[in-house]
Amino acid sequence: MSPYPSPVILLVDDDIDFLEVNTCILENHNYTVVSFTDPQQALASMVENPPDLVVSDLMMGAYDAGFSLAKSLKDHPQLANIPIMIVTAVSCELGYNFAPRNAEELKAMHADAFLSKPLHSKTFVEKIDELLELSGKEINDE
Repeated sequence: MSPYPSPVILLVDDDIDFLEVNTCILENHNYTVVSFTDPQQALASMVENPPDLVVSDLMMGAYDAGFSLAKSLKDHPQLANIPIMIVTAVSCELGYNFAPRNAEELKAMHADAFLSKPLHSKTFVEKIDELLELSGKEINDE
């Protein structure tokens, strides 16, 4: 049982501005937010205090840090059922397209959702609501 009154969203991104902006957005939608700039610290924290959902950047130090975190999460028996959303600006910044074209590619990423940055707050919150609902978690009604 979570010690928090609302679903816990764990944000992992090495961009402090991203963490601050999206923490405000999610808290305004009655979510509890925990954030990390380091994927390994985030994973260690999740073992002790599993969140209801994880949102992770793709590139944090290593080009595939978000994918590695997602794989570690899905491979961990305690954490495998936690939905994970990968977010990235890579396609905008470098001209690459990492967006999955189908459900099989999304599954190969070990992710439940993928969004490109910059995030549109309405789409971001709607996707979080959808993932929580699909996982059987109670979502916040405003």
